[in-house]
Amino acid sequence: MHRIFIPGIAPPVQTSEPAWWFAFVGNQLLVRQEETISHVPYLVSLEEIGLTPVRTQFLGTLDDQLCYSAELPKNALLPDGMSLCGLRELYGTLDEDVFMLSGRAIQIVEWDRAHLYCGHCATPMTQLPHERAKRCPSCGLVNYPRLSPAVIVLISRGEELLLARAHRFPPGMYSILAGFVEPGESLEETVVREVREEVGIEITDIRYFGSQPWPFPNSLMIGFTATYADGDITIEPQELVDAGWFHKHNLPKLPPPLSIARKLIDWFVAKH
Repeated sequence: MHRIFIPGIAPPVQTSEPAWWFAFVGNQLLVRQEETISHVPYLVSLEEIGLTPVRTQFLGTLDDQLCYSAELPKNALLPDGMSLCGLRELYGTLDEDVFMLSGRAIQIVEWDRAHLYCGHCATPMTQLPHERAKRCPSCGLVNYPRLSPAVIVLISRGEELLLARAHRFPPGMYSILAGFVEPGESLEETVVREVREEVGIEITDIRYFGSQPWPFPNSLMIGFTATYADGDITIEPQELVDAGWFHKHNLPKLPPPLSIARKLIDWFVAKH
């Protein structure tokens, strides 16, 4: 059963209650690992374990328990028994709700760090008290945490689906096609363009499947299904190293279960 997270902006004025602390050095999260389980610090403050954060942000509450993000200095001395890990490697070792909050936290930390000064006039930014935003006191520019929307699409042809290998993928792994939305595009237009650009085919029957926050580093993945319409696969070599049609009962190595790509593939295999 999922716990209830309620986002918040303004932290409590004073509290002696312990809180979840999502503390990062760069893009790595501070955790305590016990065999196959990882734990995020649950403390009144990070000072309890000898750490002084550079900046903190109140995230909200998880089942009424306070949650904070924190940026730690690069030279932070880690407490005994604790380590820094990337979010991808922590999937499956963290509680699922805590893992999802870790993705939210790292995006807030990065936004906080990257918008200390106005991008227009270089004046130090002021954080707004009741909105996740920063405003320049000089020119009025307002910055919000950035999201980069991207579409991801499962293309089917009967009992086959189209899978491709990008240059950055681990050896042997294939996935479905994805790409970022460009200014002025609808999501459906992005799906058509990305498929045409990457594999040279035409599709039809585009349908929304679902979405997933994807903090690598700040995407919102919007999933679709589509049906093959016409054309032969011709890959874009700067984007892909291979692409082809795979029968649902003869699939290559796939993305991990945390991804919406895998959820789309598993849905297709189970449904058809």
